[in-house]
Amino acid sequence: MKDKFIKAYTENITRPGADKLLAWIESSDFFTAPASTRFHLSSPGGLLEHSLHVFERMKAICANEATITPGFNEPSMETIAICGLLHDICKANFYAVEMRNRKNDQGRWEQYPFYVVDDKLPYGHGEKSVYIVSGFMRLSREEAMAIRWHMGFSDNDFKGGGYSVGNAFEKFPLAVLLHIADLQATYLDETGEKT
Repeated sequence: MKDKFIKAYTENITRPGADKLLAWIESSDFFTAPASTRFHLSSPGGLLEHSLHVFERMKAICANEATITPGFNEPSMETIAICGLLHDICKANFYAVEMRNRKNDQGRWEQYPFYVVDDKLPYGHGEKSVYIVSGFMRLSREEAMAIRWHMGFSDNDFKGGGYSVGNAFEKFPLAVLLHIADLQATYLDETGEKT
């Protein structure tokens, strides 16, 4: 899967700084990190797999919207790749493994590894992904909004009473599409992978 990610990245993301961002990704735990602590793809390589799922969903959604929605401007493949592959880059270097206790089938206590959050850069979720990517290459406003708001109405801003996600969705269709792709990947592609 790592090779598939690198191929999709290098074939589609060519703007200045993309090479430096890829080098940073390769120096991080992005390819071995889980996608979550205990929900979807909470296993080694889960973040990589989820990112590829979202990229594939984004390609399909954008192509479909171009055929059914009058006036829809289909984003470039570079934009689709940036949003799909990098929306959760905030989860690189984000998890740690701790040992927990549980009873096995024989009723004996045993230790098992468990992912925990070890956030060394507590900057939020979507906003942290925008921050990391922007440190290497320039994002368009729509790309930044899509990545920032990909969590949709489960984002902490909305949970706290904010309305920014709805405003972003009204102004930036790409944000809606990335959110949908993330949901589809999580709940359709990865449901059998939950632990």
